[in-house]
Amino acid sequence: MITFMGLHHVSLAVRNLEKARVFYSERLQLKEIQRPPFDSKGIWYAVGEQQLHLLEHPGGDTLRERGIDTIDGHLSVWVKSYQETKDWLDQQEIPYEARPDSIAGFAQIYVLDPDRNIIEFGAPYHETDHL
Repeated sequence: MITFMGLHHVSLAVRNLEKARVFYSERLQLKEIQRPPFDSKGIWYAVGEQQLHLLEHPGGDTLRERGIDTIDGHLSVWVKSYQETKDWLDQQEIPYEARPDSIAGFAQIYVLDPDRNIIEFGAPYHETDHL
């Protein structure tokens, strides 16, 4: 039997690492963390106790082309405030699809990164109900 301890990281493929860095580091303001000197190009980020790994994949054959499709593979990040997240995305001029009353049991906001990877921000229905 496997004893699961938690999710360590999620890796996303990107076509252009510097373009991805602008989105994740500057616009979303995730914190970059040290990455081992692999032969491949990449950037690692801290997301709470977990990590997000961006891996440059110049061929792009594994990357999606469509818009937001919530039944497609995506990364979901829990945020403290639905409204603050929406306000930040508006300030950064990042388009999103908002679902404040989602049947998921929590509010959801979906965005696309420059390579059309889907990112979901999940938040409590009520700002005082955060974890």
